[in-house]
Amino acid sequence: MTQGKLEYLTKEQVDQFRSDGYLRLPNFLEPDEVEALLTRSKQLLDNFSIEEHPLTKFTTGDDNHVGDEYFLTSGDKIRFFLEEDAVDKDGKLNRPKQRAVNKIGHGLHEQDAVFRTVTLENAKMKSVVKDLQYHHDPVALQSMVICKQPHIGGEVPEHNDSTFLYTNPPSAVGFWIPLEKCTPENGALSFLPGSHLTAPITKRFVRLPSGGTGFEPLIPPEEAPKNPEGKYILEACMPGDLVIIHGSVLHKSERNTSPNTRFAYTFHMIESPPHAEYDAKNWLQPTPETPFPHILDTPNPTVVSVGA
Repeated sequence: MTQGKLEYLTKEQVDQFRSDGYLRLPNFLEPDEVEALLTRSKQLLDNFSIEEHPLTKFTTGDDNHVGDEYFLTSGDKIRFFLEEDAVDKDGKLNRPKQRAVNKIGHGLHEQDAVFRTVTLENAKMKSVVKDLQYHHDPVALQSMVICKQPHIGGEVPEHNDSTFLYTNPPSAVGFWIPLEKCTPENGALSFLPGSHLTAPITKRFVRLPSGGTGFEPLIPPEEAPKNPEGKYILEACMPGDLVIIHGSVLHKSERNTSPNTRFAYTFHMIESPPHAEYDAKNWLQPTPETPFPHILDTPNPTVVSVGA
């Protein structure tokens, strides 16, 4: 497959994404763009009403994902999900609300002008998506600010994103932008390079017929291959870097043990029909009023398939 004229990435960067399953682009956003996102994130935290909040916590383990309506209807809204350790046994916050939120999501890219500008109206972002040649006509389906709060910002265990944002065939790609310095102490991301080439998607996160959410196996557990082993690479990042994350690459982050937050803005895109199917089982659903917005003005005529 011939690569068309590149607009932002180098051929070496495209090749690195395809071989490693992720790519860090230093200084992708200008400092004033980063400051606008961080300032807006803090304004949102200051302004949301904890009195009217259902105290919905967000967990990252397999056994206890959020399944309530506040979570399931958040795709076209701006909502606030709390750290497990920020709510005491009586259901009360044990710290200021600004230090209790795990993440803000999931419709920032459409509902807030500052985040929309960076996500959907960013010429550099469109160029990167074109250069990757991974999607024909991608759509953005969710966005969030992950706060990774001091001391309680929870560990995120090994996972891949297509498990949670499943299409047939898998097509999710994450775009992760740190708004603050990311270090080993405050929970920087780590990746298992090349794991997207050998780790198939074995289960998917779905809405259960009985209500709530859970996992549906795609491969019988006894037949599912074990995740590949290898050396994880920690990617310390500076504000404004962009990390592009293939939906099948294994990655994780440790608990934030530092006194500092680790704010990051992330959004995901998937392929659109007829190139991939996003079905009604997925936890996050578009609405007639807010269909998933397209990223590119003109679809990519050719793509290169990458992944197991």
